[in-house]
Amino acid sequence: MDELVREGASEVRAGAASPRVLHLAASDNVAVALDALAPGVVVSGITAQARIPRGHKFALVPIAEGEPVRKLGQIIGFAARTIAPGDHVHEHNVVLHDFSRDYAFAVDAHDDGLLPEAERATFQGYRRSNGRTGTRNYLGILTSVNCSASVARFAAQELERSGVLEQFPGIDGIVPITHGTGCGMASKGEGFDILNRTLWGYATHPNFAAVVMVGLGCEVFQIARFKSEYGVQESDGFRSLTIQDEGGTRKTVEHLVGALKEMLPAAAAHRRQTRPASELILALQCGGSDGYSALTANPALGVASDLLVRNGGTSILSETPEIYGAEHLLTRRAVDRAVGEKLVARIKWWEEYTSRSAGEMNNNPSPGNKAGGLTTILEKSLGAAAKGGASTLRAVYEYAEPVTEHGFVYMDTPGYDPVAATGQVAGGANLICFTTGRGSAFGCKPTPSLKLATNSDIYRRMEEDMDINCGDVLDGVTLEEKGREIFDKILRTASGERTKSEALGYGDAEFVPWQVGAVM
Repeated sequence: MDELVREGASEVRAGAASPRVLHLAASDNVAVALDALAPGVVVSGITAQARIPRGHKFALVPIAEGEPVRKLGQIIGFAARTIAPGDHVHEHNVVLHDFSRDYAFAVDAHDDGLLPEAERATFQGYRRSNGRTGTRNYLGILTSVNCSASVARFAAQELERSGVLEQFPGIDGIVPITHGTGCGMASKGEGFDILNRTLWGYATHPNFAAVVMVGLGCEVFQIARFKSEYGVQESDGFRSLTIQDEGGTRKTVEHLVGALKEMLPAAAAHRRQTRPASELILALQCGGSDGYSALTANPALGVASDLLVRNGGTSILSETPEIYGAEHLLTRRAVDRAVGEKLVARIKWWEEYTSRSAGEMNNNPSPGNKAGGLTTILEKSLGAAAKGGASTLRAVYEYAEPVTEHGFVYMDTPGYDPVAATGQVAGGANLICFTTGRGSAFGCKPTPSLKLATNSDIYRRMEEDMDINCGDVLDGVTLEEKGREIFDKILRTASGERTKSEALGYGDAEFVPWQVGAVM
């Protein structure tokens, strides 16, 4: 892949006036236009039959109706009608239907080449009493139900207005974790279990020094039951209350502020110390993907993910609807058959889940993805899976389950970015890398999120939002160099360097637990 990108870039330097194109694998019958092609332009001996937008595909050879369309050596769809060389290849002439895939469980599992401990990277993090390490030092206000969302925000605003935080510079801020569920749901079953796991993951997250949980009092998600199930005791690190027991909104806000003020000194006493990179858990995310995602930012992030794994750390690939059709590339890397089969079981669950909702897996890509050159979910998935690098797949987790395995792992989540990231953070992710080609605006609290632009144009237009430009991979920067740049940025961010989304104030509205089941 890296060699192919360099080859395309060298052709541009040899003739700057020539549009850049990439033929990614020998078996591909399409190429990618890195620059827009006008009708009649000849590239690689092929005459463009129509305008080909940048990031989009054009045919290299005749593709008969029903034949597979191949990119990156993989099937991304089938010709809806005969496609001539030079034709624009997109949703108007490509369809998707199921086809057999060889899961080849564990055939490519391998030793990840862990570095000796003395050679592993370090960062400056907050070591917690439970043995985990945070990259930030927040106080959190968790809500059990939507009905307590406003008092959580009121309390956070009141504490910030009071000026008391200025006395505790070691605190990164107060985060109200609000959401739209917690009632109008069954008190047992899949949906309840997911919310339970998600709130527990945030309540114990190492980026929170202390947490107060607030409810209304009569909701389905009862705080007392939550505390009993997880064996939670009231302490300097965890408090809880309800609006009904406290006597209404004003008194609840007053008591919330009081509790947080009492917790501040102990929380602020935490100090950064040198910790091994093995204590980093990196969430891999992509949103607003385009035709460059699979060429630049995603594989570069894959290199960074592999570097973290070699240093003993953990990276989490997610968004199951967006690895659909590429799952066979992951099952081959599963550490054993059981791990591979667990991933396939989640794929089957999603097929049934979308079917009963009168949907289909190819509802993804989004309109923006398609405008950026992605035609089918199979094509999008090839790029999304590239974020996982080449390391062996060590475990598969359900949504918001605690991630305990080191190395490259998978968590089943929706493709919708805020929901996916919420599950990963609940699982323990203390840092996020988020690739985007269309320009997603996203941030996350309590976990900092680095934004990686897939192309130089979106980086220039949204430089205040983007942390790293991966578009220069198309100008000759190798994926290895870019991956190392990302890895170094990960370590600096984990040590306290602020991300662009943190500087803009993102993260208060991005807690979105996955809501499965009937809303009653």
